[in-house]
Amino acid sequence: MRLGVDASNLRQGGGITHLRELLRAADPRDFGFSSVVVWGGKPTLDELPGSNNWLRLEHLAILDRSLPWRMWWQSVHLGRAAQRQCDLLFVPGSSYAGSFHPYVTMFRNMLPFEPRERARYGISGMRLKLAVLEHVQSATFRRAAGVIFLNDYARDTVQRRIGPLRGQTAVIPHGVDDRFRFDVRSQHPVEAYSTDRPFHLLYVSTVDVYKHQWVVAEAVARLRANGLPVAVEFQGPMYEPALAKLEDVRKRLDPRGEFLIVKGPVENAELPKSYAAADGFVFASSCENMPNILLEAMAAGLPIASSRLDPMPNILGDAGVYFDPESVDETASALHTLVSDAEGRTRWAQRAFAKALGFSWTQCASQTYGFLARVAGTFLK
Repeated sequence: MRLGVDASNLRQGGGITHLRELLRAADPRDFGFSSVVVWGGKPTLDELPGSNNWLRLEHLAILDRSLPWRMWWQSVHLGRAAQRQCDLLFVPGSSYAGSFHPYVTMFRNMLPFEPRERARYGISGMRLKLAVLEHVQSATFRRAAGVIFLNDYARDTVQRRIGPLRGQTAVIPHGVDDRFRFDVRSQHPVEAYSTDRPFHLLYVSTVDVYKHQWVVAEAVARLRANGLPVAVEFQGPMYEPALAKLEDVRKRLDPRGEFLIVKGPVENAELPKSYAAADGFVFASSCENMPNILLEAMAAGLPIASSRLDPMPNILGDAGVYFDPESVDETASALHTLVSDAEGRTRWAQRAFAKALGFSWTQCASQTYGFLARVAGTFLK
């Protein structure tokens, strides 16, 4: 069997990480695939393992261009290329309108399928884009020979919105890179911290309207005003309307940036250092599919305060403290518990680390190739 991979719309972040690990962590020949061809733009292909006797990376200049050009190539030209070079097409980017069958896709982005979360964007281009994505991805899922979901919550959410799928489905969670795995550190009592050396909370994620960084900032400022030695650092790209909310809180409550630290984007290679330097982690998202960032914090052995909305409790379980991410009161209470309870921090961090051991890229890659082979087999009989 020959496998083709459409990487035309994988541009950054988790999509490229997943494809890179899929090609690195398992050998597709063990599952009956004699060859794999990946079509993509140069920045994407540069992130992947180099070509070898079973893998061919095919660069197309049109895929270095803007989204309309990439969509045109996918809908018009990909089908012909796939017809010549593969028996099964894998489309990890969730959207496909081309002619080639059979294909398998993945569900990655929960936002288009959560109307309440879309509404946070108000009357905007982003809200329109998410509505269009729901329509396009729904059609992709309905036509697919197979759909990979990252957890049961994501599968159930999609099928409630669009109905049962005719193709095969599988739940295959992502893994965690070993760079993020650290031994659980000794936890110090709250008395060991001070204004000059506060308990350092880390929040790594895009500053966005459903990530609620400004709520976390309000909560930390409240705790600080009540004498708790705590600070929080926000790392990640910025969506301007959400950044404006966060900056409003910071300028009002910490104009000198002493305990509300907005750092911005950090290179992926530097992220393990950020986790290693933190004392605890906070994750206040209200809309997620498979939050890799939460998995990374768990693997790093950090005590975690997390949003209580699904799917976070399904991943973190009893290994953290939970709160309503839209409530300053609940967020402050959860963070107070995390910072104040050293014994609890030890217990939660140990449990989180143990749970993170169950998420590996080798397992993800093996299960993915196994599912792709099963789907292909039904068409090649």
